[in-house]
Amino acid sequence: DPAVRVALGEEFGMEIGTNVTGKMVTALKRLGFDKVFDTNTGADLTIMEEATEFLERFEKKENLPLITSCSPGWIRLVEQYRPEIIPNLSSCKSPQQMAGAVIKTYYAEKAGIEAKDNVSVSVMPCTAKKFEADRDEFKVDGIPNVDAVLTTQELVRMIKESGIMFDTIEPEAV
Repeated sequence: DPAVRVALGEEFGMEIGTNVTGKMVTALKRLGFDKVFDTNTGADLTIMEEATEFLERFEKKENLPLITSCSPGWIRLVEQYRPEIIPNLSSCKSPQQMAGAVIKTYYAEKAGIEAKDNVSVSVMPCTAKKFEADRDEFKVDGIPNVDAVLTTQELVRMIKESGIMFDTIEPEAV
């Protein structure tokens, strides 16, 4: 997530606004993650799908304005307090869920991994992403698109507790 790649550096004394994507990749691999994917790919997919959905709705003049479905906190608020605008919500998955679905299907198939054996963990700035990952509509045959969500602060604690010297590690590519 873009916010994580900047906030993480601040937690280790780096200049505010420093992009630490490469260092985050190195740290995640040292923590035991086999592969690291960038949620920006999921964001790109979401943008394309939402644009297509908007054009269809615009032509039909239905369910406008289109409201993004990227924020699970916002979705929950609408469901609980403004159910009358649910038809305006985009039907697209959030970037977290798009990326998780691609990892569980396309990547798993290419890597020869069964979806049930492919564990997908997101690192997100918002605790509402944990709730989102647990929603039944983001499970296929009982298998979630995203198995676990770490917040930025949880990842910081994991890095510190493991003894990784974040500010001096060499960055790796995603």
